[in-house]
Amino acid sequence: MTCPHCFRRLAGKERTGQQCAHCAKRFALDPRIHGRGMNDVRIKRIVAKASGGGRLHITVTQLWYLARTSSSTSGATPARGIRPAVRWLVAVPLALLLLLVGDLTPGVPGAVGVTAAVAVVVTASLMRHRPARPAWSSITPSEAAFRQMMNGPWQAAYRKLPPRVVDDGPRDTAVHRSPVDRPEAVILCTDHAVAEFLRANDIPGKLTARLVEAEPAAAHEVTADLPDGLPVVVLHDASALGALLAPLLRLAHPDRVVVDAGLPVSAVRTRRGAVHRVSPASTVDAAELRSVAGLPEQDAEWLAQGYWSPLAAVPPRRLEAVVTAAVERALSARPAELRSTDGFLTWPAEAPTQAGGPSRTKGATAG
Repeated sequence: MTCPHCFRRLAGKERTGQQCAHCAKRFALDPRIHGRGMNDVRIKRIVAKASGGGRLHITVTQLWYLARTSSSTSGATPARGIRPAVRWLVAVPLALLLLLVGDLTPGVPGAVGVTAAVAVVVTASLMRHRPARPAWSSITPSEAAFRQMMNGPWQAAYRKLPPRVVDDGPRDTAVHRSPVDRPEAVILCTDHAVAEFLRANDIPGKLTARLVEAEPAAAHEVTADLPDGLPVVVLHDASALGALLAPLLRLAHPDRVVVDAGLPVSAVRTRRGAVHRVSPASTVDAAELRSVAGLPEQDAEWLAQGYWSPLAAVPPRRLEAVVTAAVERALSARPAELRSTDGFLTWPAEAPTQAGGPSRTKGATAG
């Protein structure tokens, strides 16, 4: 690895105790200890690129997605084979019966019975049972491990997080509203890390918009309390609940402009390098996603199986551009121009990939 201070290449024996043997300065991360790709030089390079050279603040969650070295998902698999208890419950009595018949029957028929009994036992012992396995996803390093790196070794070495990085901390279930004098629009955000990113950069203030952070399930109650006439820009993950949020808000508030600026499923479902995650099977079925959100068949099926992609994994500069464009569209649109079947606000064609470093991504399977 490279020393982040003197930029000398360090062999294993030259970085004992996370201290450079040449300049004697302490560094935070060692790939031997913290995993492949986890080193100070790479993290600083990712932060510099993601922040636009220091123009933007980014959150620890956003940095985690950008710094990940691998991510993978796998669809649910059904049980295969016969469970051992059932298998032997059938095989043992059958083998004993065949042995008894073989013992009582002289000649060749008896030998056949004994042979059949042995075959039953051997077959039962060779059979394998594979239990059902739910869909799963993983990201390396895990979020908990990455946060520990930032709050532990990194702060021990530098006494603070990387420049322009803010700690978004754990999310609570409360609804948060950022006050803005005489707002012209509302940004409804269901992703805590993205909401903290917007606050840290005062993006709502620059757009004269009120930021409201709430879980998708509480979003409808939140909009009921908003001043009449204010357009709403909805930010959400590429998820089943996210896909339904803007269409349902339009149905509940037909006189209000609602712009869906959430992450479109079509932008990430088949994109190499996009972050795919999976939760227990969605409570929303594909038919509802097709009819209410207007999603294509494959996108609806993907979400209905529990797959989703986080908005916080979108590179910060691209996210800023999308939010700005969405608010501008909301201010100039009329409710009739934004029917629920119009789909999402157009996103840039590039996939939300990490800012640098090694990556090994396995695409989500359809299950």
